[in-house]
Amino acid sequence: MARDTADDTPLESRAALIEALSEGCKPKDAWRIGTEHEKFGFYTDDYSPIPYEGKRGVKALLEGMKANLGWDGIYDHERIIGLFDPVGGGAISLEPGGQFELSGAPLETLHQTCREVHGHLAHVREISDALGIGFLGLGASPKWTLEETPQMPKSRYDIMRNYMPKVGRHGLDMMHRTCTIQVNLDFESEADMVRKMRVGLSLQAVATALFASSPFLNGKPNGFLSYRGEIWRDVDNNRSGLLPFAFDAGFGFESYVDYALDIPMYFIKRGADYIDATSVTFREYMNGKRPTGAEKADVTQGDWKNHLSTVFPDVRLKSFLEMRGADGNPWRRICALPAFWVGLLYDEDTLAETEDYLADWTNEERQTMRDTVPKLALNMPFRKGKLLDVAKRVVMLSHQGLIRRNQLNGAGFDESQYLTPVDETVVSGKTPAELMLGKYHGEWGGDIDRVFEDFAY
Repeated sequence: MARDTADDTPLESRAALIEALSEGCKPKDAWRIGTEHEKFGFYTDDYSPIPYEGKRGVKALLEGMKANLGWDGIYDHERIIGLFDPVGGGAISLEPGGQFELSGAPLETLHQTCREVHGHLAHVREISDALGIGFLGLGASPKWTLEETPQMPKSRYDIMRNYMPKVGRHGLDMMHRTCTIQVNLDFESEADMVRKMRVGLSLQAVATALFASSPFLNGKPNGFLSYRGEIWRDVDNNRSGLLPFAFDAGFGFESYVDYALDIPMYFIKRGADYIDATSVTFREYMNGKRPTGAEKADVTQGDWKNHLSTVFPDVRLKSFLEMRGADGNPWRRICALPAFWVGLLYDEDTLAETEDYLADWTNEERQTMRDTVPKLALNMPFRKGKLLDVAKRVVMLSHQGLIRRNQLNGAGFDESQYLTPVDETVVSGKTPAELMLGKYHGEWGGDIDRVFEDFAY
């Protein structure tokens, strides 16, 4: 997330929280696609990570891009921590370990999404090449230890760094050593949100498998295909996971609000200052309990919006739905992730057919899938076959949905072309991680530095 919200509108009731989510409902002609992708920056001369300060640091990169693009700077106590496009609505931000993120503008078609991605990468390279900086699209940092990974100077991250080790084993690794691609999608009504939420939660592990690209850690194979997926199994399980209650009868905005209300807050933002609020849940905060340093704080809409951005389920609900299960990937596969989900969720007939296909899946099966996919990916046994069989069916459905959308580019091609990398995965049965491991044990001769050469943007 590029910027935390500063909205001091008073918030007085639980009903207002439910209403705030319902305001995300949009007519179908207003649905948009917002794609976010993260990447690791590294120095091309020695494959070391990039610190914030210095003539070739992250700060210099952001300042160079600010001057080049004409975007507005985003600051934390006068430190530049991101950029915002005041015209298109896109943003560039820093993740805790220096991962560079594009939060794309809300766009109508995948053709526009892909143009945005390639334009962003070209803009970045205009500045980064001169600084000797390259970028790597993988799900987990392949070489640098946690101690070697720089920490970005963002106030909210200081609070998270203190809190994460208290609630899970892998929180700091998640913050500093993982990257993702995710897509943000709209819904028409509460019922439409519920349908998309359930399909998204059911198939998130399939997306994890299809985009598995984190087989290395600390310079060697880590025993997993999606180590990022494994990390997310123990980050902070009070605020992450599959949300089994989403499959209960009566699930809707109210259910999600009650879930979020009982999760500890991270912070309260007032002006430029961040106040540690990890000692209270949002429900306690609304009922009058205050963290140290915020004894006189009034509950605001900004507090709620910021809180929702610190809840991390596999599908997150805000004024839109965020699909969060995929590893970061090389540039060629970035557009495939939003294509996969748009095909399944933005065509009514395909959504209905997908729902039918998933109708008899159980919470136990979904959880087993989430627990097993990080290690086995598409090789995971599922019912009478493998997860690969599920992936083939689901990718076919996604193709169908994109063809039915009939969004053509200037050359007359529809959006299904962006699924080509995923098609290659289901035909070969090999995830990106398995292809990388093949290179590591083969032509790379165990030299992890080759990943920076072969898989850089």
